[in-house]
Amino acid sequence: MSEKKFKDVEVEKVEDGNYAVISINRPDKLNALTTDTLREIYEAMEQFEVDSSVRCIVLRGTKNVTKKPAFSAGADLAAGMGKGLKPNIPSHMAIGMQQKHKYYTLIEQFIKPVIAAVDGFALGGGCELTLVCDIVIATRRSSFGFPEIARGIFPANGGTQRMARRVGVARALKMCLFGQPESAETMHNWGYVSFLCNEGEEFEKLIHEKASWLGNAATTSLYVIKKAVKFGTQIPIEIGNIFEMLGFGVNAGSKDVNEGIMAFLQKREPKFTGGM
Repeated sequence: MSEKKFKDVEVEKVEDGNYAVISINRPDKLNALTTDTLREIYEAMEQFEVDSSVRCIVLRGTKNVTKKPAFSAGADLAAGMGKGLKPNIPSHMAIGMQQKHKYYTLIEQFIKPVIAAVDGFALGGGCELTLVCDIVIATRRSSFGFPEIARGIFPANGGTQRMARRVGVARALKMCLFGQPESAETMHNWGYVSFLCNEGEEFEKLIHEKASWLGNAATTSLYVIKKAVKFGTQIPIEIGNIFEMLGFGVNAGSKDVNEGIMAFLQKREPKFTGGM
């Protein structure tokens, strides 16, 4: 278990899978997000940044459902934007969004793979939180969407930008302009949801299977793959390819590469230790 205590999140270290689970624990609010909640999510992740026994993070909603299952139903509008920020002053609202953006970006740039395990609602800011994760596992009863338009606002935690890059401009516009949630099956067909399953035991088993696979993989390779795919694709391909070549050089010096090659030559399964 994590030594640091949090108000809005729970942290569990799964030693037999080399991964950690961070659960948003606001079930009475359908795991609605405040700036403090986002900060706690990142701070919980940060504890494992240089911990070689944790090579993957699972981000999910709490299992202790009191209303309906939810990854996160979005921003907690009742909480306000932050201390001293007034809703009728545009610059104050921009500052409030900047604070939230900071944590979404830090989560997105986290050094290790992050799985969003979604059972139930992933709406508004909750959907935007799945956007900064690397893999999305979802149950068939889950839904993704941006209902903000019904409240006269829009998904401004990176939603308009990241969703368009993930599913295309036309689909992102449909989600933002009409505010209707899309089913997990539709999002899977669009290539957004990586793995689709039933809720309950099947969901829990799949989370453990995929997180454990990453948790036992070669850490430096995971790091380079994540950076190359997520950020190398945001620049011209010629520069992205150079980025890839440099990453290959960085990866070549890791302990896990040596173990992987030796295991291949000796015709055995590799035992990666997470050595950078």
